[in-house]
Amino acid sequence: MKLDILAFGAHPDDVELGAGATLAKEIAQGKKVGIIDLTRGELGTRGTAEIRDKEAAAAADILGATVRENMGFSDGFFINDKTHQLEIIKMIRKYRPERVLCNAIDDRHIDHGKGSRLVSDACFLSGLVKIETIAENGQDVQEPWRPKQVYHYIQWKNLEPDFVVDVSGYIQTKKEAIMAYGSQFYDPKSDEPETPISSKNFIDSVVYRARDLGRLVGVRYAEGFTVERYVAVNSLDDLV
Repeated sequence: MKLDILAFGAHPDDVELGAGATLAKEIAQGKKVGIIDLTRGELGTRGTAEIRDKEAAAAADILGATVRENMGFSDGFFINDKTHQLEIIKMIRKYRPERVLCNAIDDRHIDHGKGSRLVSDACFLSGLVKIETIAENGQDVQEPWRPKQVYHYIQWKNLEPDFVVDVSGYIQTKKEAIMAYGSQFYDPKSDEPETPISSKNFIDSVVYRARDLGRLVGVRYAEGFTVERYVAVNSLDDLV
């Protein structure tokens, strides 16, 4: 199955928080989008890995993702090494995306920066013909594949974006996908311990960040991304 976009997140809910509205918009425009979570978020203060598995599936359905997989890496302790890179390469070669989205390059949670670099490095290595990987059937050698672009969404820290996407018609879908993670986010009836992301202020901040980025470019809502190399356009008319 070939995908147009493959979005990676260190934890279930990273993709929704960072790029949920952008993905909802791309899907509405006919793009095939997949989501891959690196870990099950098993070290999270609230909820369990099993609960988050169910929440991630529900969120993917809300966004309309074609597929969602979990790598099962160790939450908090995965590293950017050959073993982990090869597993990501297998996913890239399996789905052959044109574009990859991944974690913020620098963030509060250590897994975000690690996940960002791991996926970015794997995207490059995936294009090298001398790296051999075997498909899930255990027989076929996968063909090399390098995505055309790697974009990093913005998470806890207010990083300066290199470009923003107008998501004005899709912020509600993003919110619904986020709130599918009922164990993690604001619930006044929950007796779980408070965390930095469980407050009402955090959920509100997701919307007001999108509103502020939209304000800066003259639209209602926007999501921001950083890039590793220049973004090219065919003409000035491509800029909005």
